[in-house]
Amino acid sequence: MRENKPLQQTVLFDLTLKHCNPDQIDPLLLRLVPMSFYRMPVDSSGEACLYFIIDSAASVVLYVGETCRSKKRWQGIHACKDYIASYQDLHYRYGLQTAVNIAFCWDAPVDRRARQELELNLILKWCSPFNKENWERWGQPFG
Repeated sequence: MRENKPLQQTVLFDLTLKHCNPDQIDPLLLRLVPMSFYRMPVDSSGEACLYFIIDSAASVVLYVGETCRSKKRWQGIHACKDYIASYQDLHYRYGLQTAVNIAFCWDAPVDRRARQELELNLILKWCSPFNKENWERWGQPFG
């Protein structure tokens, strides 16, 4: 052993990362968090993640997003906040039940491009109406 160079092990298992497969992520099974989550005090800007705005009363994914700053993303201006308010107002006006929450998928790529590619695949898979990529299908919400 002393005379030979030690073997270099590069990978223990040659497995494809499952979190980069949109078919492995079901936003309707993720833990829901109230939309007011971003008002809580934080000591960091958060982590990279995918997030989903979900109406669990209708089992509908309204919006899919990605960020590397999970705790700061919703503190500022976000067009989706206006869509959610209008969505909830219309439901209230017509006596329809709604339960809009957010769910986070923490098993997301740290690399921005990989995370954005996964986000796009999930937007197209779930046909989320508040994402502009689906406006041709649904029309711009409350526009």
